[in-house]
Amino acid sequence: MSEIKARRKHDLPIEEARAAAEKIAARMKKDFDFDFHWERHVLHFARSGVKGELHVTKDEVRLDAKLGLLLAWLKPKIEAEIDESFDKYFAPHGHASSLAKAAGAAAAKKAEARKKKG
Repeated sequence: MSEIKARRKHDLPIEEARAAAEKIAARMKKDFDFDFHWERHVLHFARSGVKGELHVTKDEVRLDAKLGLLLAWLKPKIEAEIDESFDKYFAPHGHASSLAKAAGAAAAKKAEARKKKG
């Protein structure tokens, strides 16, 4: 069995962190047919070949999952999707908006350079 472990600090109130975890779980259910349920602040999820938990605390989310043999080869893709979801929902306040501003500034710079060339 292959394991996936991921952690992310957050500064959300626990209710908002739980709601964000619920959004991730709903997407997993839609995209991958996962079943999930809550036990206190732990979201348990499973489907054939995958079983795991998403722990939500006042300052951190932690994912622990086990992949069966047939899905182990997808581990890098799954880890990338987890990182993307954690960045989207649990980035520290201001972090996501500053990333968006930086991306916008880079795009504006490229547009200006193309304008000067052509």
